Amino acid sequence: MDDAYTRAEKIKLVIFDVDGVLTDGRLYYAHDGRELKVFHSRDGHGMKMLRQSGVEIAIISARVSQAVAHRMANLGIVHVYQGQLEKLPAFEALLEKLALDSSQVAYVGDDVVDLPVMMRVGFAIAVADAHEAVVARSHWQTPSVGGHGAAREVCEMIMKAQGTYQNLLQQYLHVDT
Repeated sequence: MDDAYTRAEKIKLVIFDVDGVLTDGRLYYAHDGRELKVFHSRDGHGMKMLRQSGVEIAIISARVSQAVAHRMANLGIVHVYQGQLEKLPAFEALLEKLALDSSQVAYVGDDVVDLPVMMRVGFAIAVADAHEAVVARSHWQTPSVGGHGAAREVCEMIMKAQGTYQNLLQQYLHVDT
């Protein structure tokens, strides 16, 4: 765990996969063919808190979904790359756009399509139910499965490692009487 915290201290950007990380990985289709996704509200709030702490957030997903576009816009996340069957070009574009070194980036994934990016970042994170090849190549694994609070755990772990969590939490603990 010490290695994970040391890696987390340096992070300036967290990239999340969507299906299997921000969702439970199941694909829901309405009768008319529209795709539906379920996101955990606590994951979203953790992402907002992480952004407040000064860490950027990005999404790189192989699939294209209006639900993802809508959810990320709702969270204020502007670095959204959908339809990325090969995720490395989007990763490299983010590094250049944000003037970051790969050691300053965390990636959260669950399946083998995430490995090319995960193997290049400073902090590779697997969700609890990730594919065994992803787990084997990660620096840390979340206690929760994708879509059930794993993203929140990532956000809080990074904020704790960087010493920003308690200050952000205080805004919710202050009560005027």
